[in-house]
Amino acid sequence: MAIDPKKHEMPVQEPQVRAHNFKEVALGYTHQMAIDEANRCLHCKNKPCVQGCPVNIDIPSFIDCIKKEDFEGAYNVISQTSSLPAVCGRVCPQETQCESKCTLGIKFEPVGIGRLERYVADWHNENSKEAPTVPASNGHRVAIVGSGPSGLTCAGDLAKKGYKVSVYEALHVAGGVLVYGIPEFRLPKAIVAREVENLKAMGVDIDTNMVIGKTLTIDELFEMGNEAVFVGSGAGLPNFMGIPGESLKGVYSANEYLTRSNLMKAFREKDDTPIMKGGKVAVVGGGNVAMDAARTALRLGAEKVYIVYRRSMTELPARREEVEHAEEEGIDFQLLKNPIEVLGYNNPDNPRDPRNGFVTGLKCIKMELGEPDAKGRRRPVPIEGSEFVLDVDTVVIAIGTSPNPLIKSTTKGLEVNAHGGIIVNENGLTSREGVYAGGDAVTGAATVISAMGAGKVAAKAIDEYLSNK
Repeated sequence: MAIDPKKHEMPVQEPQVRAHNFKEVALGYTHQMAIDEANRCLHCKNKPCVQGCPVNIDIPSFIDCIKKEDFEGAYNVISQTSSLPAVCGRVCPQETQCESKCTLGIKFEPVGIGRLERYVADWHNENSKEAPTVPASNGHRVAIVGSGPSGLTCAGDLAKKGYKVSVYEALHVAGGVLVYGIPEFRLPKAIVAREVENLKAMGVDIDTNMVIGKTLTIDELFEMGNEAVFVGSGAGLPNFMGIPGESLKGVYSANEYLTRSNLMKAFREKDDTPIMKGGKVAVVGGGNVAMDAARTALRLGAEKVYIVYRRSMTELPARREEVEHAEEEGIDFQLLKNPIEVLGYNNPDNPRDPRNGFVTGLKCIKMELGEPDAKGRRRPVPIEGSEFVLDVDTVVIAIGTSPNPLIKSTTKGLEVNAHGGIIVNENGLTSREGVYAGGDAVTGAATVISAMGAGKVAAKAIDEYLSNK
């Protein structure tokens, strides 16, 4: 049978419809589409796709189960190494990981591995009623700081080995960046809640509103009987540009903007979460978070949304799929442009004018690409005399985040690097005995699947540490 050279397209909402609602954009494969896509797999003996997966899912085996229409079997294969398959199938950059290693991709389009993972996870969630098995206790206790992808993965792997695991989350809902950072139209919160409930069913305790470093310290977690601690607190400290006007009303970090919409439900009319809606919005940055913020602004009623990025489309770091969706929805990409000042209204004759202090525009300068920088990307150079103003009343800064310094400042002997990331060895061990870390708290903002991989590495190391101890 001839192999279809192209992967099956993902069904999606029409752009003019989805741009005005928060329902999931991608609708998922049908039963037959999943079977047909699975039949494109060559089942290579050396399994290069597995090498491209940070959590080493046995991809050919789960795809083989799909071919046989054994979807529960496929889910069992995935769940042996992944704690969040429904999440990863939606938000992981498979095109630069597992699919980039697919042998079929040498000549044709690679197998749609992420789309198949999503289908299997969704099928399981809709059809399986069996509760997770609670493993027999091994008598050891471990604390997890943060309930994002690295923390949940570490918790799940340790719970399967019989550890009593307690997860401490600073916010009032578990899920970390999965709930506060990724919009509903990309990752429905009900899916994250389902994954969290599965962990609870395995005996994992999840305590919310617990700010480690304030409510409790790392030292106090040990005093409570925990024999090891994993820090997966993420990178929630937003970076700003340091340009004039960033303190004006109507300027947000992407973290704050997305948290107000995603976690505080600002998109619901009945909720009165304060957020700027409507008007014209400029989002500064070119990563996935910038795409999320821009598309959220559109759904919150903005009449015009700009992406302002200082390099060209070739260097834009966001996933191609997210960029294409943004373009289809009508977002205006202002490429090779860089902000130099946020402009605000000021009426010197009336200090009480309610318009005072609000954003009126974003002053930018045009750029051109010069010589490559240390990372190999061509460095953007400003073009003298090319300044111009974008007429906007909201500016969202989405240029990255750093790890919050709270845990470092309250934990003796915990070493961090120049960017605030916790320093660990290849097993996730920090400079403190019994304290491990992974995910964005170590690397700075990265992908969900890389954070999960770090959680798995640390869980294995913690198990070995406590077994030997």
